[in-house]
Amino acid sequence: MYNGQQPIFIMKEGTERTSGRTAQSNNIAAAKAVADAVRSTLGPKGMDKMLVDSMGDVVITNDGATILKQMDITNPAAKMIIEVAKTQEQHCYDGTTSAVVIAGELLKRSEDLIEQNVHPTVICDGFRLAAQKANELIENHSKDVSENILTEVAKTALTGKSAGAVKEFLADISVRAVLSVSQEDEDGVVVNLDDIKVEKKQGGSIGSSTLIDGIILDKERVHSGMPRSVSDVKIALINSAIEVKKTEIDAKIQITDPNMLSQFLDEEEAYLKSLVTKIQSAGANVLICQKGIDDLAQHYLAKAGIFALRRAKKSDMEALSKATGGKIVTNIDDLSSTDLGLAAKVDERKIGESDMVFITGCPQAKSVSVLLRGGTEHVVDEIERAFKDAIGVVAVANEDKAVLTGGGSVLAAISRDLRAYAEGIGGREQMAIEAFSGALEVIPRTLAENAGLDPVNTIIDLRKAHSEGKSNFGVNVYDGGVADMSAANVFEPSRVVEQAIQSATETAVMILRIDDVISSRASSPMDGGDFDGFDM
Repeated sequence: MYNGQQPIFIMKEGTERTSGRTAQSNNIAAAKAVADAVRSTLGPKGMDKMLVDSMGDVVITNDGATILKQMDITNPAAKMIIEVAKTQEQHCYDGTTSAVVIAGELLKRSEDLIEQNVHPTVICDGFRLAAQKANELIENHSKDVSENILTEVAKTALTGKSAGAVKEFLADISVRAVLSVSQEDEDGVVVNLDDIKVEKKQGGSIGSSTLIDGIILDKERVHSGMPRSVSDVKIALINSAIEVKKTEIDAKIQITDPNMLSQFLDEEEAYLKSLVTKIQSAGANVLICQKGIDDLAQHYLAKAGIFALRRAKKSDMEALSKATGGKIVTNIDDLSSTDLGLAAKVDERKIGESDMVFITGCPQAKSVSVLLRGGTEHVVDEIERAFKDAIGVVAVANEDKAVLTGGGSVLAAISRDLRAYAEGIGGREQMAIEAFSGALEVIPRTLAENAGLDPVNTIIDLRKAHSEGKSNFGVNVYDGGVADMSAANVFEPSRVVEQAIQSATETAVMILRIDDVISSRASSPMDGGDFDGFDM
């Protein structure tokens, strides 16, 4: 910057500044690079990525959010695109790759408009109008939800992942799990996915995964003398230690006589025995403790025939309370028969190399567990990611009671309607809306590319089908060409598409409005002083 003839430096040495068209081009290029990184994973025929971190740990996945989370990206514009995937994952559990690919395509097409001297703010206004209209159009294409459609939604989410081979089996488990924990309130159906506890164990086939109408705990009995299995279960949930209490203040006990020591130990023993007696007299035959259990107390519990676990997680205790109907008790003196949870059976089973405890047959369980199995650690990790996506989209579809046909059909239909809408807008915004409508076709085009089909012919066939009023037609990745996605039972929640378009648009608009990037370097210890710059 200049004041007369003399330059004045207002930023510290080493600060880099990029402005104008160069800044916009750099940001768009970075965003497109992120979109291209995940683009090949989209759809049933999408490929997986192997990600190796600095510690040598390997993740093999085609989940867009997981890929972008694992990639060590430093470019600020690229980080903004990753935020699209994070938001999509948090709100919809699926559609992360689609959202990122749409954002990248919006920026690619806006770059063409900028080169035609269309101002970025005009493009932003056009994109906002198009996104608003797209949301209205989504409502017109939405279909009502039945239990059968929920299963198809789960299958669609599982297709193209490692779990695709057993998608019917896992889809059935995911729908049953979600419907088990669904609750009605004044606002409609609410599903808390925290009520579905997912445990994974390597070893065994994916087909040996099971849904438990209760809770699975990755724990084992505290004492080998305890019964391995208990029927007609009454569970005491205790969140205080079954140990001799320690005083709040530092205290010393002086023992001057051997008899006093014996008496002191007898008192401790009697205290622990009284705690076990209180648990037994309340009618409990299973004890789950959030804290520790003294060795002597374990002995007395085993003698009483009580099955006990210690150091259960707080989340597990809350899940057990929901599943069994039991109350979590802090003071054992207050424990009564009304506080106990009920279950048909508690048993310890050998799963893989470790013991796990199954609490099953819970009447009216509002918390359930799923045990996922897989041949190797990488397989079972990817199965877990796929399963969580499946229960997520089923929960979303069940809450919203609205689904759309998949295979790029809805985006192709919206793209066609937006072209007609653009003609009535006028001004340069019309060009932006037309660019937006073209950008939405990136999803069916990518589905075709990843399936080895001709993307140009596929888009032409798709446009022709939609011009004939076949709005449910999408890309048939298995046989080529286009097909009715409703007849093929390919469905996804309306919220997934709505959120993908919304977050992609907002991020593209934010990146387009940037015309200056100022990045400061951090001070090294040699420079002296603290870092007072900022990263962008």
